[in-house]
Amino acid sequence: ETGLKISVAHFPPGTSKWNKIEHRMFSHITQNWRGRPLLSVETVVNLIGSATTKTGLRIKARANHKRYQPGIKVSNAELDSLAMTPIAFHGEWNYTFRPRQ
Repeated sequence: ETGLKISVAHFPPGTSKWNKIEHRMFSHITQNWRGRPLLSVETVVNLIGSATTKTGLRIKARANHKRYQPGIKVSNAELDSLAMTPIAFHGEWNYTFRPRQ
C-alpha cells in the first residue's frame, strides 16, 4: 500500500552481544534494578526505562499488552507469494520485502 521497501534484520539466537546498543546498556539495566523485586511488567518496564549511562544514553521502554493469538500458521503458499528477497549476509535471517506488483 505504501510502495516502500522494508528490510528486516534479525540477530541469530544467542548473539545479543552483536547488538551493540543492547550490549552497552545491559549492565546499566541490571544495576538499576539490583535488589528490587520485579513484581510486575510495569515495574520492569519502568526500571529499564530509567536506566542511563554516564555519557547520557537513555532507554525508552514500553509494555506491549496486546494479546496475540497463538498458533497462527503462515502456509508455504502465503510465504511464497510475498515479494521477499534475501539479503546477501545471512539471507535466512535478513531480507527485504518489496511492494507486490
